[in-house]
Amino acid sequence: MRFSFPLLAVAALFACAGRAADAGENQPWTDTAMPLVVDAYELNAIDWQSLLTDKRIAGFIHKASDGLPESFTCTDKHAGDSFAHCKTMWRKYAVSRELYQTRRLVARGAGLLWGAYHLARPGNPIDQANHFLDYAQPADDDLMVLDIEDLGDKFMSLEDAELFVRHVKTRTGRYPILYTNHNVARYVAARSKDYPLLSRLPIWYARYRPDVAGVFPIGSWSNYFLWQFSSAVNCSMRKCPYRVPGTATDIDVNVAGVGLEELKKVWAQGTLLPSNSPGPSMIADAATSYRPF
Repeated sequence: MRFSFPLLAVAALFACAGRAADAGENQPWTDTAMPLVVDAYELNAIDWQSLLTDKRIAGFIHKASDGLPESFTCTDKHAGDSFAHCKTMWRKYAVSRELYQTRRLVARGAGLLWGAYHLARPGNPIDQANHFLDYAQPADDDLMVLDIEDLGDKFMSLEDAELFVRHVKTRTGRYPILYTNHNVARYVAARSKDYPLLSRLPIWYARYRPDVAGVFPIGSWSNYFLWQFSSAVNCSMRKCPYRVPGTATDIDVNVAGVGLEELKKVWAQGTLLPSNSPGPSMIADAATSYRPF
């Protein structure tokens, strides 16, 4: 069922989360009171029996779709170089979708919050939104995510991302959240009038450092919804910010910006954050600064 939680209450939760982040912005995942969320794609190996022994894990977000849907008629133009390759890609697609559905069944059966993300690529954003929703088939209490990895021609333009978000809202009645890095977050926040939807989506923030000191508030984001703090980028067999049992070093791990009960309330809310247009200094900084995350 869809949560009924007023927008003002959501805003209040994020305000409280901002204060919590001030106190625990340095490695907040070491605080056992803060829930963790795992995100994965089809090539991440997972031993569910082991993973579920970690009671810190409150949610699981899985990759659903990637760009535009491929043509699998194998007679029309397709990405493969042969008919046989096209058939192989179709089987891979069918298996990955079955894996997605199986993992959702296991995760939800274990009481975990569930979410799905779409990796945004160049191409018709409406077709991509439909592809995502048809693949993920999100329930009313599932989190939806638009993943914009960076600025540049390998990923969906921010203008198209606005259309993607609006179409998801039209079809589901809810907005997704935005997964992105520091560069994109600053750019969007500085141009909130150009991106009135993206700039007000709760942010799933990718930053592989021990702290986020000085980052928030940024535009409408008083704090992160989730912070992806561990991945293959900074996790190895020798050293890792957090090890999730039953997974390898390439698994992504995230800490929530609120406690567990608050997270459950806002997880699938799908509302926009209150608008907070940036001042001139932020716009100037974003125009001249492009920092690695």
